[in-house]
Amino acid sequence: MTFHDRLLRETAAERDRFLAIPLIEHAVRAGGSRGLYLAFLTEAYHHVKHTFPLLALAASRTTDARYQDALVTYMAEERGHEAWILDDIRAMGGDAEAVRRGTPGPACRVMVAFSYFAIEHASPYAMLGSVHVLEGMSVLLAERLADTLTRTFGAPGEAGFAYLRSHGGLDKEHVAFFRSLVDGFDAPEVQDIIIDHAKMFYRLYGDIFRDLGSQAELSHAA
Repeated sequence: MTFHDRLLRETAAERDRFLAIPLIEHAVRAGGSRGLYLAFLTEAYHHVKHTFPLLALAASRTTDARYQDALVTYMAEERGHEAWILDDIRAMGGDAEAVRRGTPGPACRVMVAFSYFAIEHASPYAMLGSVHVLEGMSVLLAERLADTLTRTFGAPGEAGFAYLRSHGGLDKEHVAFFRSLVDGFDAPEVQDIIIDHAKMFYRLYGDIFRDLGSQAELSHAA
């Protein structure tokens, strides 16, 4: 068994709990409102804008040349993706400038804060826990979600879905790169760090969608 296979096996329960979040199940199956999609894009902007700084931090904290080279590759490919999200917000009729100046919800704040803490105080390899979760779920869900939402309220030319569409395809390449990278880690302590932090990120990333679902329920109740 490769380490990547072990990672998938030992995080399967967390992945299943993430996919069972009611908002995610419903959105992939039946779509959602434009307002809810804008709320999702808002939270996405506020964590995606930290991707490059977090990768840079991890690269600065490791002396593992192979890992550092991989992080530099990720940095080159991930830089500026938050701008795509702002473009999607504009295309959907949202106020991109207000989002840019604003603050994320509590769950997003906690996830981002934990990301910095984990790299600084646990291990730079903790970054790979978040990469596994965010890119893996993007490959699994992004294009399916974009298809469903486009049928629900898609704009001409599918404007407003660049972030989902691009990441659904781009992250397929990233997952293959990720698998090759992590299968090169033989040290049990490094493997354990990645698995532990992947489990944490399933929980923390999932909390963003749980919060969004609760907000949607309150909106309907009102």
